[in-house]
Amino acid sequence: MAANSFQGTKINPTRFHKSQVPFYTFLVPFSLLMLLPIIFIVNHAFKPQSELFAYPPKFFVRRPTFDNFVELARITSASGVPFSRYLVNSLLVTIIGVTLAILITALSAYGLSKLKFKGKKFLFELNTLALMFVPIAVQIPRYLIIAQSGLIDSYMAHILPVIVMPVAMFLIKQFIDQTPNELIESAKIDGASEMEIFFKIIMPIIAPAIATVGILAFQAIWNDVSTSVLYINDESKRTLAFYMMSLTSAQGNTVAGQGLAAAGGLLMFIPNLILFIVLQSKVMNTMAHSGIK
Repeated sequence: MAANSFQGTKINPTRFHKSQVPFYTFLVPFSLLMLLPIIFIVNHAFKPQSELFAYPPKFFVRRPTFDNFVELARITSASGVPFSRYLVNSLLVTIIGVTLAILITALSAYGLSKLKFKGKKFLFELNTLALMFVPIAVQIPRYLIIAQSGLIDSYMAHILPVIVMPVAMFLIKQFIDQTPNELIESAKIDGASEMEIFFKIIMPIIAPAIATVGILAFQAIWNDVSTSVLYINDESKRTLAFYMMSLTSAQGNTVAGQGLAAAGGLLMFIPNLILFIVLQSKVMNTMAHSGIK
């Protein structure tokens, strides 16, 4: 009787069950706590000047206004380089950069996981060692490489420093390691080339990891300011992130500067939020897979 009762009870019911109440009681407050930064960014962008400088500061906006966005539009329209130019630069650099980052890291991970060649273990250890270095530690040698390659004031100066992501390669390799070797061998027997195996078999299997790497690469490139500062002298080739930073910095600590910073911060944050919402299920699968390993 007890055994039958136990077998009829699901550990994780597909629908709401009263046994889940303790979990919701524990998790919902933490979920709301993690939403607070997003709520603050949205509220902050719509605060009038009086609320931006109110003391004590208010978390929620009392009298929402579009004045910050209107002022941002007025200043951008008066600048020497059109706002659309910075936006197009960011979109171009981000799309190409994310695509190359995914392709290069996935191909590298496939080679280190499934191909046999001399020095494979050394290369993987080298990639693991690269995880220890923060970007600021390699800024000088990176600048020297780009300068000596003649890439100063080019779009490739935006793209090349961020397309090689050691953490992304490590993450994707863990996914590919779980692919059965028998599956790859059977595809080779059927006449499939290495590239066909990679694109038709491996890529669909590692889709969750690809989505996660896409988000990481998008955030790194879309929000990047350092490349426009270090490698670009031509104002027409700088990105939207740099323009927003320079726009708010030019206003200093003035009242207008704080409103512009709030509006600009929200505009830069929205694409990251949308991309994460679209791909969040894939990210969750990646985290679950990492937890199982």
